[in-house]
Amino acid sequence: MTENTLTHSHPTPAPVPPVRSFLSQLERIDRVVWAVIALFIGIAVVDPGQVVPSILFVAESAIYISPFLALSVATAAAAKASGADATIAQVFTGRPLRMIIVAALFGALSPFCSCGVIPVIAGLLAAGVPLAPVMAFWVSSPLMDPEMFILSTASLGLSFTVAKTVATIGIGLMAGFATHAVMAAGMLRDPLRGTALAGCGSSTCGADDTRVQWKFWSNSDRNRVFWKTSIETGWFLTKWLMFAFVLESLMTAYVPASIIVEYLGNGNWYTIPLSVFASIPAYLNGYAAIPLMSRLMEMGMAPGAAMGFLLGGGITCIPAAVAVFVLVRRMVFVWYMVLAMVGAMTAAVLFQLSL
Repeated sequence: MTENTLTHSHPTPAPVPPVRSFLSQLERIDRVVWAVIALFIGIAVVDPGQVVPSILFVAESAIYISPFLALSVATAAAAKASGADATIAQVFTGRPLRMIIVAALFGALSPFCSCGVIPVIAGLLAAGVPLAPVMAFWVSSPLMDPEMFILSTASLGLSFTVAKTVATIGIGLMAGFATHAVMAAGMLRDPLRGTALAGCGSSTCGADDTRVQWKFWSNSDRNRVFWKTSIETGWFLTKWLMFAFVLESLMTAYVPASIIVEYLGNGNWYTIPLSVFASIPAYLNGYAAIPLMSRLMEMGMAPGAAMGFLLGGGITCIPAAVAVFVLVRRMVFVWYMVLAMVGAMTAAVLFQLSL
């Protein structure tokens, strides 16, 4: 080897200190995973004997829910890869009252969560779509989707899930028609706060071919979207469900059934209002709440209270509420919260009375 070769050789990169490398890896761990780890550390410190039962409980619950989870993930990924979610803009064309009805129905079927729907709403309002149908879609969309229907059926039963779907559509219609009436009276003009965020809820946003292609697997780009979405959606649902199962195991071990019956049972007038208002600060995630409500109902929680918690929290969970507050003017935000509370309370009471 010559001296010239030695002179121009690439210097060896300085090794990353082990501590810094370890901290860098820790920063990449999801916060929900950290929460699960923290829960198990807390269990080990406070009650070491509960660690193994909680692990077994989580494992058994995960095995039971896994077929439904796989089906829900595949459904969401196929909708995105095929471009079916790109048809959302077609919903908001036509007469206002017709738009409200279609938007509420479409919202109950669309695969958008309470936070994921925000960019779509921003784009619709910025494009000049009336607030009434947008509100119908906005309120109903996070309450039900194909994934949540499948997982809810597995944990809460088909009759409860169908009732929640009907309630979702009803709340969307109520929100849309009420908003239409308020706007007709000259209120809630110019709903956006400043410049709307750019958003697109479709997997084909920006693509040359935005047509729906049901046989998406024959297209390599769409096939990649399917697998990418499957991984992302599967991880999202899995981590939240695992977190919920850990909490459920602790609830089973430490929460006396008598407390649930006393405060959230059938005989108390404040059961449903308490559950609806408690859903705002206590709400975790639409998917994480499903197994928790299932366990609470087994312990004596009134079905109407569970319905109120799921409906109220689905619309007003803190991340979504903050996004709404940033997006729209204050009066629109207040109106959004009022619609959520009134709609959830009404639907829950009617559901309880129907039983």
